[in-house]
Amino acid sequence: MTAAPAPKRVVTLIASATEIVAALGCVEWLVGRSHECDFPREVKSLPVLTEPKFAVEGSSYEIDARVKAIVQEGLSVYRVDAAALEAVQPDVIITQDHCEVCAVSLKDVEDALCQITGKDAQIVSLHPDRLPDLWAGMESVGRALGVAERAGHVITALQGRMDDIAHRAGALSARPRVACIEWIEPLMAGGNWMPELIEMAGGENLFARAGEHSPAMTWEALRAADPDVIFVQPCGFDISRTLQEMPELEAREGWGDVRAVREGRVIVTDGSQYFNRPGPRLAESLEILAEVLHPESFAFGHEGTGWVRRRGD
Repeated sequence: MTAAPAPKRVVTLIASATEIVAALGCVEWLVGRSHECDFPREVKSLPVLTEPKFAVEGSSYEIDARVKAIVQEGLSVYRVDAAALEAVQPDVIITQDHCEVCAVSLKDVEDALCQITGKDAQIVSLHPDRLPDLWAGMESVGRALGVAERAGHVITALQGRMDDIAHRAGALSARPRVACIEWIEPLMAGGNWMPELIEMAGGENLFARAGEHSPAMTWEALRAADPDVIFVQPCGFDISRTLQEMPELEAREGWGDVRAVREGRVIVTDGSQYFNRPGPRLAESLEILAEVLHPESFAFGHEGTGWVRRRGD
């Protein structure tokens, strides 16, 4: 009989990492989290160890301007509370070096650790550019927590769910042309793992490349592409927050002429909980895409919670 792994004191400084730890059955080992970690629900009671250096209120344009101003000065967008980190005495800290705008960076964590005495914590830094990187990151977390075999089982199960959808979607003749909007002002297309998910769900991705950061996108290009479906999922926004931003998008010249708008296939999703987080719930993200693109073949029940249809009336 295999001995149970020894519990560790774990800190997660990116929301997707918190979800990975939970998926591996180690949520009770968490002793601290980032300000954005909110799933599963029980982690909300944990000490918060990070905060943004900018006001997160206001329009997407205002938020973008604040972040760019900080970055242009060569500063980090977030701060780690070194005293709070020392207080929880972590054995393992999970962070990321994928995007310094999305979450606390590896350098932020290393700088905070330099201020801590008496604790030698292991740092696991995730770099999820594409779906294979998600699986590699889960394996890394599994090894660090001493649950590598369990991580393998979880990965296999998630891959099985997603491969089943991709196989079924691949057998369908229709492939709707999809535009994914990652930010509204300025316009940005969904990059990284989004092109892969769209293709797996039986769609044709029109903008951005798999494995590359979300690129700028012009309104003229989007209008000219005339997509069959538009997914709107600004990074860090939930459905209600995104709906507040939709008038900005809908005020653009020719909005009503775009095929997706005319046919009622503009979809607002909960980007914060699903598409923006490269964790286990990308399987649910794929389900959302599949049931929107091919409602005659897929029905996972995410409408109303994971996505809503934006109506023109």
